[in-house]
Amino acid sequence: MTVEVFKTNVNRRKYAKALLAEIHKTFAGYHANFDLDDCDNILRVQCNSGTICANTMILFLKRFGYRAEVLTD
Repeated sequence: MTVEVFKTNVNRRKYAKALLAEIHKTFAGYHANFDLDDCDNILRVQCNSGTICANTMILFLKRFGYRAEVLTD
């Protein structure tokens, strides 16, 4: 299992819900969720088989007008 965590500028639940639908439709095998209660508006993406390409996810969110960056420790 692979997990990638992103800091985003998504700050509304309705936008997060729409983005999650697009992520799940576009990336088969990914399970994603937002934690908008966190100060970094976290997006967690999990894949049970294979890897997650962080750059692809960052560009995907950018297409919808949002910023994302990999959250590091």
